[in-house]
Amino acid sequence: MISNSHKIISVTNLSELSEVGIEESFVMCYGHFNVIHPGHIRFLQYAKTLGKKLKVAVLGDRSIAESQRSKYFHQMERAEGVASLNFVDSVYVLDQITLAELLTKIKPSNLVLGKELEHTDRKDILDAQSVLENNNGKVIFHAGDIHYASVDLLHGSQQDLELERKQLFTQACKRQGIDLVKLSDQINQFSNSRILVLGDTIVDQYVACDAIGMSAEAPVLVVKELETREFVGGAGVVAAHVKALGTDCTFLSVVGEDQNANLVRKNLEEQGIDVQLINDSSRPTTFKIRYMVENQKLFRVSRLKEHSLSKNIEDQFIERLRKIVKNYDGILVCDFVYGVITPRILSEIQQLAKENEILLFGDLQCSSQVGNVAKFEEFDLICPTEREARIALSNHEDGVEWIANTLLEKTRSKNLLVKLGAEGFISYSNESPGDFKKKEHFPALVSNPVDVAGAGDSLLAAMAASMCSGASLMEASAIGACMAALAVQTVGNIPVSHQKLENYIKKLERI
Repeated sequence: MISNSHKIISVTNLSELSEVGIEESFVMCYGHFNVIHPGHIRFLQYAKTLGKKLKVAVLGDRSIAESQRSKYFHQMERAEGVASLNFVDSVYVLDQITLAELLTKIKPSNLVLGKELEHTDRKDILDAQSVLENNNGKVIFHAGDIHYASVDLLHGSQQDLELERKQLFTQACKRQGIDLVKLSDQINQFSNSRILVLGDTIVDQYVACDAIGMSAEAPVLVVKELETREFVGGAGVVAAHVKALGTDCTFLSVVGEDQNANLVRKNLEEQGIDVQLINDSSRPTTFKIRYMVENQKLFRVSRLKEHSLSKNIEDQFIERLRKIVKNYDGILVCDFVYGVITPRILSEIQQLAKENEILLFGDLQCSSQVGNVAKFEEFDLICPTEREARIALSNHEDGVEWIANTLLEKTRSKNLLVKLGAEGFISYSNESPGDFKKKEHFPALVSNPVDVAGAGDSLLAAMAASMCSGASLMEASAIGACMAALAVQTVGNIPVSHQKLENYIKKLERI
């Protein structure tokens, strides 16, 4: 790995610094940067656009409270992480001086700070702001530009990008003390656990098409159907992923009285899943059709009714839940916001999990629906996308870090996983005493996925199976990242077996 130590300046005394004129137009950023993740990168990339050079001040170990110091990486390790970013020109480690003292000496044109610090009463920030403004500099509060897609493929080959991501993955594992060799042992423990999966059932139909061209009558794309194939989706495929990993699984859901309900039952029972379906004549089983040319989706058609369950169906669901719940290590709530997870049912799930000391996992998917992940209170793990987390907090300005910490506090959940699409995900643990949140970024290991439809479902299944078998959040996250990488390499949401997962991890061991 290339060293970037030439960029790093450890400042123990102001006399070590030579004065820099403001005409050089450089920008300064500041933070502890304990674990570099996409939120930091967005923030620093934005700052870079404001000047010719970007310099970053890293909080020294001495400035961190002694009671919290052991939870942070050493100041030089944190500085090395920032310096590894090619758009950062230099890094100052504030060993024995303050940010205000540094700014007095080197006089940047702009100081860029996180949006969440705009109204802070922290002395180090207020002093720095005063110094810069007295030197005709400008303080800017910004979180960086928010985006939900990646442009990485514009800057390198797929092979190079995937090698880089796998190297970042192994670095993340090393930081968290995760031995990839031992993850296989963890996967073999999945068979000792039992998981109950609850939520909306969906049948996904994929229609492979041949593109004929544009219609001469209107600007409409004309395709010819070649082949169709149906897959169990929604909470059903999460149950299938759980079972394929070797975990004993029961699936409880509500379906219509139709052929698609029969398809779901037959498919899941053939996989060895205990299927508990309640029929509701007022709503068809949700059915989605995706038209594709090659591996490109053209559009989707959904046949569904989104009304909540009637009291009679709710009663049946809760009665069935109470009857079987004591037999499980974990409950996995997959809410696609099509009406199955009603407030009453969710409240019952939360109460039963607490009474029986069962781990509780939650995922709410509202790509085209309206939902709020903050309703998952006191869960052991919730897994929103960044967009879903921002919707829950009505916040589209602050950084990912602030969003994650606020959502953890609001829901009082033990752990949080924020999915960042092509940038992977960040895992946060809320179980440490005090305000410190342990976190780690796990990159997406596949740069050009064939079908991303199964990424979140497979990740959730792997997280639940791992944690129910005794894995830590970070160990589960490493397994989950590998699981998602396998899931996006095939068309359709197809369960990934524990053997494929073990083989994939063994390949990463050799990198």
